[in-house]
Amino acid sequence: MRRFLSILVISLFTLACNNNLDIKNSNPLVKVQGKILYKNALNDIIPAGLSKEDSIIAAEYFIRAWINENLLYDLALKNINNKENVELLVENYRKSLLINQFQEQLVNERLSKEIDEQSLYDYYNNNKEILKLEKPLVKGLFLKVPENAPQLDEIRRWYKLITPNSRESLEKYSLSNAVVFEFFVNNWMDFSDVMDNFPQNKINKEDFNLNKKTIEKQDNGYYYLLNITDFLQPGANAPYEYVKNTVKEILINQRRIDFLKKTEEELYKRALDKGDIQFYNE
Repeated sequence: MRRFLSILVISLFTLACNNNLDIKNSNPLVKVQGKILYKNALNDIIPAGLSKEDSIIAAEYFIRAWINENLLYDLALKNINNKENVELLVENYRKSLLINQFQEQLVNERLSKEIDEQSLYDYYNNNKEILKLEKPLVKGLFLKVPENAPQLDEIRRWYKLITPNSRESLEKYSLSNAVVFEFFVNNWMDFSDVMDNFPQNKINKEDFNLNKKTIEKQDNGYYYLLNITDFLQPGANAPYEYVKNTVKEILINQRRIDFLKKTEEELYKRALDKGDIQFYNE
């Protein structure tokens, strides 16, 4: 209930932005110095599913908080020092909010988020020094099978081979016997994500040695098998496919910045040409 009351305070702040909370076809609950709280506003705040007792407590809390909010607001309006400074801050915030919203609207309406493959690859090749890995990556396969699974000796042989035949055998076997089968020989994955597949109480420091090609653990009725076929250490150049989405976001953001800068420059030029900007010489 205490957590819910905290949510009510946030909701109250949102609703208080409307002085009267004037909701048509709703019954007034309380009036404070010309401001009215209507029943519909209360209904929107208090969710269904609360007990009758909790609903009453929540309603009373919200009404009291709404009253206090408005009493303090009116008192502040009459007595605050530097009222002009507060109004300036509000106006600056409103101006900034409107500008940001309008810029986002322009970007969404006029700026494509499609980046061609060549542009992505060119940026990657020209900026490898800033696309270094911060964590290790691996390629390989992971398998989780029950302790009583059939053909365990064959499984141990197959998962270490990584040949087309062994992969086919594992895929067929996994359809009916494996709990988890992940084949990522051709895709880089975060090493930490791969290790999350293992029971954490069975992992030791040596298991994080990337030179260790295979890891096998047994716990709670299952075998956990990992074969690392390739790895990259932190500080290495990030593979293109791994950072492709990051590169795309970088280019989209650059395009966004250039677009907004060009828009501002065009706006400034039009205003100069129309005489909307006048400079006064001292």
